[in-house]
Amino acid sequence: MSELRKPDPARRSERSRHAILEAARALIGEVGYGKVSIEAIAARAGVGKQTIYRWWPSKGAVVFESILALSQDPQGEELALPDTGDIEADLKLVMRATAAEFADPAFEAPIRALTSEIINDPELAAQYRERLAGPLDEAKKARLRAAQEAGQLAADADLDLVLDVLYSPLHRRWLHRSGPLTPEYADALVDVTLRAFRP
Repeated sequence: MSELRKPDPARRSERSRHAILEAARALIGEVGYGKVSIEAIAARAGVGKQTIYRWWPSKGAVVFESILALSQDPQGEELALPDTGDIEADLKLVMRATAAEFADPAFEAPIRALTSEIINDPELAAQYRERLAGPLDEAKKARLRAAQEAGQLAADADLDLVLDVLYSPLHRRWLHRSGPLTPEYADALVDVTLRAFRP
């Protein structure tokens, strides 16, 4: 008779954590952030409310973690932008993917929710900068530095400003819902940015 295997609490915790993050994303997509509660997330995930509060202090923190989980490499590899040696092609690839992601309802609803929470929660805003926005910006700047070294961007270009010029119009259009986030729009943002910062 085979010996019964003892339950693994770490595996159970990871399953619960995954279920909570999936539930948060699904509920926001279905009913909108304002109608989602910790109780509803717990019920959907099949866990107790206290389990959620043991790991996260607020609904906004759960939403942030659910978005962070989507952006992390499952192999744990460092974030990096594509580098084919052609900065224009690489940026167009990245900006088209970014525009498509922001236009995807499954991604858009939780990101809008997180954006509204960040406005009113300085601690969550700091976590967002430290754990998501900061590392992403560093990966983007690493690719821009390589373009500077290759003579494709001005050597004295302020890389924070390059990122602002490249991404801010897309974020504004998305936030205000003022126009479609098309591949053509993404390409146009790259063209304008490179015209401004080429040597």
